[in-house]
Amino acid sequence: MDLALIVIAVLVVVALIFDFTNGFHDAANSVGTVVATRALPAKWAPAFSAFFNFLALFVVGTAVASTVGKTVKAEFASEAVIFAGLFAAIAWNYITWYIGMPSSSSHAIIGGLVGAGLAAGGLGAISWSSVQKAAIGIIASPLVAFTIAFVLMYIVFLVQKIFKLHDDHPSFKGLQLVSAAALSFGHGANDAQKTMGVIGALLLGAGYTTMDEAGKNIILPMWVEIAAYSAIALGTLWGGWKIIETMGLRITTLHANSGAAANIGASTAIFGATAMGAPISTTQAAASSVVGAGVSSGKGANWKVVGEMMMAWIFTIPFAAVIAFGMFWLTQLPTVLAWVAVGAVVIAFTIWVIRAMRSTVHAADIEAEIPGEEELSEFDQDPTPHLKGTPPVH
Repeated sequence: MDLALIVIAVLVVVALIFDFTNGFHDAANSVGTVVATRALPAKWAPAFSAFFNFLALFVVGTAVASTVGKTVKAEFASEAVIFAGLFAAIAWNYITWYIGMPSSSSHAIIGGLVGAGLAAGGLGAISWSSVQKAAIGIIASPLVAFTIAFVLMYIVFLVQKIFKLHDDHPSFKGLQLVSAAALSFGHGANDAQKTMGVIGALLLGAGYTTMDEAGKNIILPMWVEIAAYSAIALGTLWGGWKIIETMGLRITTLHANSGAAANIGASTAIFGATAMGAPISTTQAAASSVVGAGVSSGKGANWKVVGEMMMAWIFTIPFAAVIAFGMFWLTQLPTVLAWVAVGAVVIAFTIWVIRAMRSTVHAADIEAEIPGEEELSEFDQDPTPHLKGTPPVH
């Protein structure tokens, strides 16, 4: 086995590590609401979500993967560029997970690739049409998700009034599980393809695959698809409970009715973007729909947390780009110095990650924070809570 092939194999593993971080970082997108409302026990929720993440492999194509894979033009998509972009995305995912902040893995990988591409070849190295397509989806998805969840809550209230249903009626919990399954499926369908796109760009740059006859899409081997969907499902299975805590418990007070509305709003935005081949932020879509459902339900929102999330969204692309830019230049040092510098950064970061993952919160910790039925107020049991004012967020 020659050195070039070994380097490619190592980078594929790094790409799958990013995919794993994407899974646990974004598990909260669908798991957060069902855990917060006790629609599903916390210890089962990640497995539920991971199953539907992986199921998307058998249904969805690779349009999103091609969009991501073409972020950096093929002639500039060297091993060093791919490595720097992936390291930046992984680093940002772990940093924001550590502080429990829902941020975008899509932003992180696109920012990382753009930063590394700029370092390698300047503005001409970037396929700005692919970046623009991603940017449109990233901006539009939160607006669409928020609006759908906001409007849907009024439809839910009408149903509650007609059938005299309280906020946590079993019908809403059933709908919440169905919509959470759809959201998990959508997350796998859109986000696993981002890793597939990075691996596709790597294989294309190294000459191990080609574009299709139309020259629009990268031809991806089946093993790439299976590996990417497996990695994101495993990441989801691990949980990422610090972000689940934020999404489910800190943004607003969720009940089964508003949790279902939030999931439907996010799912609609994600499925629409995936159909158009746009790599959107599933985290932004999910968080925005939770805010929309919370505001519309009369529960309000914790605007401090929402503001912190929005700041993270704003900083993700530039910070990931800066990290990738710096890491690329470390790889360009004279050979021995490059190995020493890059190795030192990677080892130090890995030690920090291991320590952080060993001391993180788990399912039992989050479940202990969730109010039980006996803790619900008279307000929370009323089938038309939006008519009585806005309670404080738990």
